[in-house]
Amino acid sequence: MKTRDLTIIPLFTALIIVGAYLKIPTPICPITLQILFTTLAGVLLGGKKGAAAVILYIMLGLIGLPVFTGGGGIGYVLSPTFGYMIGFVLGAYITGTIAHSGEPTMKRLVPACLTGLFIVFALGVVYCYLINRVWLGNSVSVRAVLVAGLLLPLPGDIVLCFFTAALGCRLIPIMKRMTANSH
Repeated sequence: MKTRDLTIIPLFTALIIVGAYLKIPTPICPITLQILFTTLAGVLLGGKKGAAAVILYIMLGLIGLPVFTGGGGIGYVLSPTFGYMIGFVLGAYITGTIAHSGEPTMKRLVPACLTGLFIVFALGVVYCYLINRVWLGNSVSVRAVLVAGLLLPLPGDIVLCFFTAALGCRLIPIMKRMTANSH
């Protein structure tokens, strides 16, 4: 791994941590800006490095640092929102892979971001429901999880996908030039 990567991956991890603390509480799953920074990590860093930034974030939280929306520690694996974090890893990877498969245009980046978002919500909602029902013994309904874990954050997250794609269109060429100039 290059020195630049050892700097930029933790930088995106720090942005994801900030995004965790910028939240709107709801009864089942808080709405945060993590999706903005995890998606942006994929768009700007590519699939592998974007996913690495998210994995570093999760590792920091699981060892006990209070970086998650509800704190930290290994027990967070049993939190209803942990599925979203798994989704962040896969979402960043898929988004970054699609984003870097050609020129950084809105036609490429918007679908890349939306695909990543779909992965995050698919894993997050299913995990949230299962942990609530099976592990926590809550009688939460599928409808309640879909409303709180999907329908409430979805409109804003779709807007964030367009915002992220627009940022990517501007920043990917700059980052490529910076990388080329550093050699």
